[in-house]
Amino acid sequence: MVQNMILNCKEVTRLVSQGLDRHLGFGERLRLRLHLAICDGCANFRQQMLFLRKAMARLADFESPEES
Repeated sequence: MVQNMILNCKEVTRLVSQGLDRHLGFGERLRLRLHLAICDGCANFRQQMLFLRKAMARLADFESPEES
C-alpha cells in the first residue's frame, strides 16, 4: 500500500508541470508533497518551474502595450 503512495521522479516532474495548469486532486497533492519532502532534486525542479512561470508572466506584462 505505501509503495503505491510514493511517486518516482518522472511522475513528480509531470505532476509539477500539470499543477501549474490545473488543480491537482487531494491524492495527487499528497503524493507530490511526500516525494518533494525526500527528494531535493525534484524540490529544486519545482522551485525552478515556479520561478520560470513568474518570470514569463512578468515578461508578458512588461512587453504588453499599455492601454490608454
